[in-house]
Amino acid sequence: MGATDRPDPIEAAGLDELRALQLSRLRATIWRAWECVPPMRAKLEAAGVHPDDLRTLDDLGKFPFTAKDDLRDAYPFGLFAVPMEDIVRIHASSGTTGKPTVVGYTRGDLDAWAGLMARSIRAAGGGSSDILHNAYGYGLFTGGLGFHYGAERLGAAVVPASGGFTERQVRLISDFRPTLIAATPSYLLTIADAFEQEGLDPRGVGLRIALCGAEPWSEGMRDELEARFGLMALNHYGLSEMMGPGVAQELAEARGALTLWEDHFFPEIIDPDTGAVLPDGKEGELVLTALGREAMPLVRYRTRDLTRLLPGEGRAMRRIERVKGRSDDMLIIRGVNVFPSQIEAVLAAEPRLAPYYMLEVTRPYRLDELAVMVETRPDARPAGEAERNALEAEAAHLIKVHVGVGCAVRVVPPGTIERSEGKARRVIDRRPKE
Repeated sequence: MGATDRPDPIEAAGLDELRALQLSRLRATIWRAWECVPPMRAKLEAAGVHPDDLRTLDDLGKFPFTAKDDLRDAYPFGLFAVPMEDIVRIHASSGTTGKPTVVGYTRGDLDAWAGLMARSIRAAGGGSSDILHNAYGYGLFTGGLGFHYGAERLGAAVVPASGGFTERQVRLISDFRPTLIAATPSYLLTIADAFEQEGLDPRGVGLRIALCGAEPWSEGMRDELEARFGLMALNHYGLSEMMGPGVAQELAEARGALTLWEDHFFPEIIDPDTGAVLPDGKEGELVLTALGREAMPLVRYRTRDLTRLLPGEGRAMRRIERVKGRSDDMLIIRGVNVFPSQIEAVLAAEPRLAPYYMLEVTRPYRLDELAVMVETRPDARPAGEAERNALEAEAAHLIKVHVGVGCAVRVVPPGTIERSEGKARRVIDRRPKE
């Protein structure tokens, strides 16, 4: 075993050691924001708090939240805590809902990021002898480069395939025989389809671990991926505002929740409506503070991801439950809170339906209407209109029972719904803006 294959010493730290490190780094983060980021200082002053007010970890609740709008208001570089000559990398969101959110990195930030990504891949069961096929997009999106430099830090060989060109993905995987693959779960399904369309069995190419993230996905989709590829699919969590991927990782030996790397990110769970801090075990919105970030010391960033904090598994660092959805992606339909992942889980339980679906919300009169379009599996196409109608009625019934909302289901042939090369688009909301 090489040095890169060994866990980081902090992973074995006791609770007291971890909490002391967090408090020290948290104080440094808040002082850095106060002294070096004028918009952050103004926000703290408006809230009537000072860095000296942080005496214990519990005092963090006195400090104001940072939200995506704060990054957009400071566009492009207003939240940088260092001069531009110290910035060596810039990433940004797609900006589909407004101005892009811009994230800067110093050399120290990139070094820490690579280390955390190496830790994540190692925790998932990867090592220096592996080959990683990286099908996350390269560019302004943080996924591709995050996994790339983390795998290299670990000592693994990287195939920088990026997203798209799915037929080429099939050829590279077949020829290079990587042991690890990193991709969004929806795109990994697209790759599986491409294998089978070419008459190839994706279970025979030697892949043993898939590192999936960047979008909510269900246990049904995990089962689908594992069955079709013959591998272990593990959940990964990150967000560009904190640095990118590398915030939390599902461990190979402790599937279910994801271990959050608490030496670099301090977590809180809040009530998304009131902002009140909730105790461990209660479901709410995840809030993260970056510990040790040089370029962008964000304090109490509202991720909008809904989860809960759970005890650690064999270490002091806590875990987060699989993200069930986002507070800002939640659909409220006739008073019912609906997440796409809930509907996905219901559809996955019907063996005749494929894991490709689209939700459309309209308001033709005064009431919201939900329509669900879902594909059948190639070997389970309805024999006629009556059989298709029965399948649609059964799917609508299951959604009503398990999600609590009525909908119209339309079953369509395989290949009807546009395939994703990155994050899947699951919802079209056509309701008038209020």
